[in-house]
Amino acid sequence: MKIAIACDHAGYPLKAALIPYLKTLGHEVADLGTDSPERPVDYPDFAAAASREVLAGRAARAIVVCGSGVGACVAANKIKGIRAGLCHDTYSAHQAVEHDDINVLCLGSRIIGPAPAFEIAAAFLAAAFSGEDRHRRRLKKIEDLEKGL
Repeated sequence: MKIAIACDHAGYPLKAALIPYLKTLGHEVADLGTDSPERPVDYPDFAAAASREVLAGRAARAIVVCGSGVGACVAANKIKGIRAGLCHDTYSAHQAVEHDDINVLCLGSRIIGPAPAFEIAAAFLAAAFSGEDRHRRRLKKIEDLEKGL
């Protein structure tokens, strides 16, 4: 699967650890930056870049990392068609795909370390949307919210 990954300066160390791990799982990884933990940058720019890769079809899913994961999640969810989830456990990571069809995983590098992040990312990427009627019905309601209905 092709994965877009991006982070702000706070998320850089975790992103740097995730990339080689994701490659060992057989994923193609598009690194959208940032390229340093030393130069402060704004997480909305990187959440948007990764999200746009998904919407354009250049990536199947995305992972965005910032300090807490919250800001990146808020920013990604402002983009129509993106369903981002902040997940710091494996259950949430796979369940959010299976039930809510999330396409962007947000992680907080100041909240979790590499080992749990690896497991969470693997659970996110291995999961598939269930397609059950109840979940489709709920996603339709989310789409209506995006339309202002």
